[in-house]
Amino acid sequence: MTTPSTTPSNAAQARAEAPGSKKFVIPPDLRQAVLLTTLTLLGLLTGLLGEHVFQQQAVMWAGFGLAYLAGGIPAGREALHSLLAEKKLDVDLLMVLAALGAASIGQAADGAILLFLFSLSNTLQDWALGRTKRAIEALMDLNPAGATVRRTGADGRPVEQWCELGEIRIGDLLVIKPGERIAADARVVRGTTAVDESPITGESRPIDKEVGAALASGTVNLNGSVEAEVLRPAGESTLARLVALMEDAQTQKSRTETLSERWESPYATLVLLAVPLVYAGLHFLGGLDTAQAWYRAMTFMVVASPCAVVISTPAVMLSAMAAAARAGVLFKSSAALDTLAQVGTIAFDKTGTLTQAKMTLTRLVADDEAQALALAAGLEAHSEHPIAQAIVTAARERGITPIAVRDAQAIPGHGIEAFPVGGEGERAWAGNLRLMERQGASLLPAQAAALQELSAQGSSAVVLGVGSRVLAVMGVADALRPGIAQAVAGLRAAGIAHLVMLTGDHEAVAQAVAREVGLTEYRAGLLPEDKLRLIGELPGLVAMVGDGVNDAPALARADLGVAVASGTDVAIESADVVLMQNDLGKLAGAVRLARDANRTVRFNLLFAFGIILLVAPLAILGKVPLPLGVIAHEGGTVFVVFMGLRLLGHRL
Repeated sequence: MTTPSTTPSNAAQARAEAPGSKKFVIPPDLRQAVLLTTLTLLGLLTGLLGEHVFQQQAVMWAGFGLAYLAGGIPAGREALHSLLAEKKLDVDLLMVLAALGAASIGQAADGAILLFLFSLSNTLQDWALGRTKRAIEALMDLNPAGATVRRTGADGRPVEQWCELGEIRIGDLLVIKPGERIAADARVVRGTTAVDESPITGESRPIDKEVGAALASGTVNLNGSVEAEVLRPAGESTLARLVALMEDAQTQKSRTETLSERWESPYATLVLLAVPLVYAGLHFLGGLDTAQAWYRAMTFMVVASPCAVVISTPAVMLSAMAAAARAGVLFKSSAALDTLAQVGTIAFDKTGTLTQAKMTLTRLVADDEAQALALAAGLEAHSEHPIAQAIVTAARERGITPIAVRDAQAIPGHGIEAFPVGGEGERAWAGNLRLMERQGASLLPAQAAALQELSAQGSSAVVLGVGSRVLAVMGVADALRPGIAQAVAGLRAAGIAHLVMLTGDHEAVAQAVAREVGLTEYRAGLLPEDKLRLIGELPGLVAMVGDGVNDAPALARADLGVAVASGTDVAIESADVVLMQNDLGKLAGAVRLARDANRTVRFNLLFAFGIILLVAPLAILGKVPLPLGVIAHEGGTVFVVFMGLRLLGHRL
């Protein structure tokens, strides 16, 4: 069997790089909601123009009719579903009846305003909830379409063929080339390589893989061709387990959602029961005629309708979200902003969040640093390993020209060796301690001390030598993000009492990073399920800050997920907040903004309910005529909107 001319890896790459392949498409349900909200607003404006500007009844009723249909039918459908299927009354029904009640006493504009505000809030909610499906879809995109598999052909000879993901079976032999994503959990049976496991485990350094080493699906083969035996089918792989964790975590409702659901039905039920009681009491007990009793009952319903209450939270949250977006902090929903105001614990991923997920030369111990770096760069230029590339990059950034070498030879699991051009004939080498011992070299006391310090810091050490002499010891590590220590200090100043780092990296690396950024608590060696468990054990409301696939379940499970924009699509889709400029320093400002917004929401709600409690009894007693009731109702709405809009001037 022949291999297709377009290789699977190239095909997958072509799909990933296709223009618009990651373009966000608005789901049909959300598109319909946006359309109905727009039509409601258009109808409201047309009705107001017809009533107050053109003074044309036909234009007025056409506009208000459009608003009532576009805004009322979806709310009415939801109300009937709740009433018939769930046996409960909710705000949808109250809003529709309040709008019809306003129209029945000549205040159709007031009803149209109610319907528009309610339609807008529902559309925003639909937009926010849609991220669940997108997050899981982004996670599934990490799976390659398939893999090259070596099987025994009909003639008994091995043949390589391309297999779809679902066709890969336990025991199949995967042929994995450099740059390819691993399609299934497997075990290396031939070859050596380095694998980027950061998407799954959070490990910042590439992991060397030899015969017998395990490979996880979704990780990336970096620089060697290997053959690996499949241990589990795709449906039971590491990546599939992450998808299941994501789905489970996304079903956890926030405290804000639970509280809203708890109070929505009782309030609507109370008002809807009160309206006929008011009418009956005024007509049968108060002696008012039918028209007057109905007038007062409808005035009461308009005043009691929660227009200001409904807009209290969106007015504040949308303004705060706009202010945050201007500073590069994207809140995906108002619930996220509300949750951040109450967060008492923030957990950080390490790789790609506190650090840059980029290997960097952090230390060089040598008598002649420039000469040593030039030789090391000349050697490592012949290696594709990320640690080697970090040394080459350091030389380039410092303006040092690499020394030319010849007959370069990579030694898997050890390092590289070559002869310097124009040298004395001795072999130069760069690699780990095993390579140094192989060359018969030994460390000087200062070099041994430096190596011990690097080991304590969790840095990868590279030993450079010529013949049996060690010329230099170099440390390579994942560099911290600029200003990260100040960002952590800013969060403490903003009132976040509990800060902790959760990482899949080694203990030594975690300890060193925690010390450098100013964190006193950390947990190391964690798998995605460990992070998920710890999120549930941390005190108070918890925010998780991360960037990788391995963080996605924890981001979704936490009360609030925060992702950096340089992270994976999965992390960004799973999170509630995205730091668009990758600046964690903005997070402290976002906390202060969220708390200001939370205080404003509480004030607005107190004011809005206060207006209802004050004016509604007066409307029943006839002390508030309909025009004054409308002024109180709309005036309260304008006031709470103004209180929200002032947050637009907030600076993070």
